Amino acid sequence: MPIGWRAAMSAALYGEAGFFVAGAGPAAHFRTSAHGVPVLATAVLRLLDRVDAALGRPDRLDVVDVGAGRGELLTTLVGLAPPELAARLRPTAVELAPRPAALPATVDWRPDPPERVAGLLLGTEWLDNVPLEVATPGPTGWRRVLVDPATGAESIGGPVDAAEADWLARWWPVPAHPGPADRAEIGLSRDAAWASTLSVLERGLALAVDYGHLRDGRPPAGTLTGFRAGRQVPPVPDGSSDLTAHVAVDAVGTAGAAVAGTPYTLVRQRAALRALGADGARPALALAATDPAGYVRALARASTAAELTDPAGLGAHWWLLQPVDVDPPAVLPPGL
Repeated sequence: MPIGWRAAMSAALYGEAGFFVAGAGPAAHFRTSAHGVPVLATAVLRLLDRVDAALGRPDRLDVVDVGAGRGELLTTLVGLAPPELAARLRPTAVELAPRPAALPATVDWRPDPPERVAGLLLGTEWLDNVPLEVATPGPTGWRRVLVDPATGAESIGGPVDAAEADWLARWWPVPAHPGPADRAEIGLSRDAAWASTLSVLERGLALAVDYGHLRDGRPPAGTLTGFRAGRQVPPVPDGSSDLTAHVAVDAVGTAGAAVAGTPYTLVRQRAALRALGADGARPALALAATDPAGYVRALARASTAAELTDPAGLGAHWWLLQPVDVDPPAVLPPGL
C-alpha cells in the first residue's frame, strides 16, 4: 500500500531492521566527510579549542555527535585530544544502532541527545537522512507523492497540509512552467530536527555538515536517491539501502537561528577546512629522504584533505555554524 515518503524513510532507515540500525553501518556502503579522519577530526579539534576558550576552559566540555554512524569521528577526536583536554572532554555519540564493541569507553552512546550540552554539537551528514515528505505541483497546488515501500513505485496522493504548504511557499518556489518531473522535498522535518537538537545546547557552537542547496537554486526534480555498496541506486524504501536527499540549508539555518537567538554562518566545507588548516597541500619532497615514514603519513593526510576540500565533491558540502550564548567571532574559524 503506498504511503508518504516520510513514513517510508523512517521505517527503511530507522526501523528495527532499518539500514542505519542493522548491518555493518554506513561506512560499509559509502564514504562521508566523517570518514575522512584524522584530517576532519583535526579540524574539528581546532574548532573545539576555540569553543573551549570561549567557554573559559570549563571543567567539563561536551562534544556531541548526532547521527554518529559507528563513532568514527568521535573515536579519532578522542585519540587526538591532548591530555589536558581529554581529561575534561565528555564525548557523546547519538545513534540508534547498537554500541560498537570497539568504541572507547570514554564515549557515551545513546539514542537521544543529552538534556544539556555546553560545548560543541555536531551533525555530520545527519540532516540529509532525516525523513521528509515529497510533493509535486499540480493545477490546484502541491500534492503529496506516495511510495510503495516494497518496490519504490510512486503515485500522487492528496494535497499537502497547511504547514507544509506554508513551508513550500517560503522555501521552495513553484517552477514557472511545472512539468510531471517537477517535485519538492519538504524540509519542515529537518528544520524541526535541527531546532529541537539546538534546544539542548546551552552554550557553545552547533555545526551541521551536509549536502545542500539554497532557495534560489532548488533542484527542479529533487535529489532523493539511494546508495548501497558504494553505488547510487534507485530510492526504494525497503531497508536495503541508504535513502538521502539534499538539505535546504537556508531553511534549516533560519529555524536554528530562531531558537538560538543569534545569526548562523553558512560556508562551503572547502573554505571552512582551509580556515582550520586543512588545505590538501602535498608535503615537501625533501621529507621523503629524511623521514620516509613521516612523508608517507603526510602524503596520506594531504590526499584526504584534498578529497575533503574538492569543490566538485565533498568540498562543496555546506557547513552551517550556529553559535549559542557565545561571541560568534570567538568560536567561528578565522576568516569566515
